[in-house]
Amino acid sequence: MSAPSHPTLCAVRAALRLPLPGRAAQLHMAVRPRPGDREDLPNPCPHEGAVLLLLYERDNCLVLPLTRRTDTVEMHRGQISLPGGAREAGDVDFAQTALRETREELGVPEGMVELLGPLTPLYIPPSRFCVYPYVGYTNSSPTLHPDPQEVQAILEVPVEHLLDPHTRVVETHVQDGQQFEVPVYRVVEQRVWGATAMILAEFLALLDTTPSLAL
Repeated sequence: MSAPSHPTLCAVRAALRLPLPGRAAQLHMAVRPRPGDREDLPNPCPHEGAVLLLLYERDNCLVLPLTRRTDTVEMHRGQISLPGGAREAGDVDFAQTALRETREELGVPEGMVELLGPLTPLYIPPSRFCVYPYVGYTNSSPTLHPDPQEVQAILEVPVEHLLDPHTRVVETHVQDGQQFEVPVYRVVEQRVWGATAMILAEFLALLDTTPSLAL
């Protein structure tokens, strides 16, 4: 079954009503080997946070923003990420964490975002974070105001670009004498890999189950 070439909000809504493909889909974009990996979330988890796949339309295409982190943030410096961060004491749930972090990083008010549903939580071994992803939508193309302390650049990526199989490549890296296979989405001369790519992989796998609804 092939994914829709021009996905719509209707297709996304329908996909998120289906069972999540979960870890199997995430592993499609996982670094191999993945030291410290585990099938479940640790309980209790050392650190917890949430991210948001924020969908909206630009030029009649469904897009989502990715951020290039600055070189001064505490973790994952310079990497391409989804807007998100650590849960704070005042957050009533992880959905609120995802919305709050998106407002702080991109300047999109919580009230503009309709939450469409969650994706499968993911454990990130290097930072020991349990990350809870959510999919949201805003029906107006937002004016983004990146936080200069956290966000060096914003990449507005068409979902159909991520669905193109030519966007995905597998690189080989060697670190400390060990060879790693690193699946990567190539986006505007940037490399999207690791936990962000794994979260995107599950979302794209969901869309792959509902091609007829994208027309």
